[in-house]
Amino acid sequence: METNQERREKTDMEKIAGENFALWAKALLTKDPAKVAKLYAGDNTFLPTMSPDFKQGMPEAENYFKHFLQKNPEGRIVQGVVQLLGENTYLHSGMYDFKLNENGSSSVVQARFSFVWRRDPDNGKWKIIHHHSSVRPQ
Repeated sequence: METNQERREKTDMEKIAGENFALWAKALLTKDPAKVAKLYAGDNTFLPTMSPDFKQGMPEAENYFKHFLQKNPEGRIVQGVVQLLGENTYLHSGMYDFKLNENGSSSVVQARFSFVWRRDPDNGKWKIIHHHSSVRPQ
């Protein structure tokens, strides 16, 4: 059974998760791959929606976003859950939709996601250490 303290910590982390996702989604709107990549830790692992590749590290994340941002993505969470993995780490997973705007037309990609965020002990900033995204089966 969850204690009041555990419930408060989870509620606090859910708020942080929402803020961090909003920060990530806002970075996508800048269309600046370096700005998006700065949200990822140097030792991140990344399995993106629109690529069959497994990527590791910030340079790989930035390379991916150079191409993905050309699609003018707009992401929004449809359903999500936050699980605490420690005092400075959490898993945020669920479903999100991406509106892609290319060549004068738009489409929506429905996907599953998981982000693992870790707070940097040196500067207190949250960084993505793992990101997985895959298209939802029909």
